[in-house]
Amino acid sequence: MDPLLYARHGADSHSGHSTNTAAASSTSADGSMTMDTHMSMMAVFQTSMSTSLFSTKWTPTNTGAYAGTCIFLIILALIFRGLLALKSWQELRWLDKEMNRRYVVVNGKAPLAENLSRDSLGKTAVLSENGVEENVVVVQRKTGSHARPWRLSVDPVRAVIDTVVAGVGYLLMLAVMTMNVGYFLSVLGGTFLGSLLVGRFISSTEH
Repeated sequence: MDPLLYARHGADSHSGHSTNTAAASSTSADGSMTMDTHMSMMAVFQTSMSTSLFSTKWTPTNTGAYAGTCIFLIILALIFRGLLALKSWQELRWLDKEMNRRYVVVNGKAPLAENLSRDSLGKTAVLSENGVEENVVVVQRKTGSHARPWRLSVDPVRAVIDTVVAGVGYLLMLAVMTMNVGYFLSVLGGTFLGSLLVGRFISSTEH
């Protein structure tokens, strides 16, 4: 091969490689800049009435649709507080039902009263009511020492309620993550109304 042709071919190849490298660097820089711009835009609240909710198919196109979406979020937040109240009420109902169970004395086993009297935390006392005195045993409950048994009539229902509560909670979280002011205020408004209506029924551990 002619040395001049070889040198020219090498120079052209080097020039093409440099151009491709520069183009790739430019594309990478543009992509990074676009991503950074998008992230910075999502990190601030915005008031657009065409913000998608949960899906691109749910995108308000006018003021009425946007207002309807906000009303839906208020109702969803109300439902969420109602579910928390339902769970707390159901837990108390299950606990009362468990505490009201009848105890049957089995042959060969000591009765419940005898077991309580031998309890290291049991203290004897005299209960007086209407002039009638009765010896009783007061037993201190150990916190966290008693695990409630698994029951087919209780635990599957509890699991379903917990799953629904988690699902509704995550939907509300996704609505807030749109950083839309109207959606955010709608969630807060629904939470306020829900707590106003059924907040007294919600256990402090369910918040």
